[in-house]
Amino acid sequence: MAYQFPSPEWTAAYKDAVNANQAYEQASADWTHGAVAMVVKADKAIGLENDAAMLLDVHQGKCRNTEYFTNAEQAKNKAAFVIEAPYPLWKEVVQGKVEPIKAMMQNKLKLTKGALPTMIRYVEGSKQLVQSASQVPTEFVA
Repeated sequence: MAYQFPSPEWTAAYKDAVNANQAYEQASADWTHGAVAMVVKADKAIGLENDAAMLLDVHQGKCRNTEYFTNAEQAKNKAAFVIEAPYPLWKEVVQGKVEPIKAMMQNKLKLTKGALPTMIRYVEGSKQLVQSASQVPTEFVA
């Protein structure tokens, strides 16, 4: 079964994939910097009327919880780090075609909340989050 990206179901499956990734657990064992929100910018062409967000409550190599928001502002308020991008770029990230830290440094993925140097310290953890995302059976709407 494939999960539509983004959706509450995909977000829940992502949590399971992150927690099944032992490389992520090792790479982010000392991450105590707070939750990360992945914001998908509104795109009427794909039926996304408002910005949507997936909030990952990551802590010490585990994903304690995930939440999906159709109002991204709620996720932004809860997150220590907010990463925003249009749907096509998130699609490439989920497919493992884009390395997230490099994309942030190129300002393609926009870190709108949180410190980039902190994210850079966890390059391997970020790569493993992408690896986890690629393990979720995903259906893209465009």
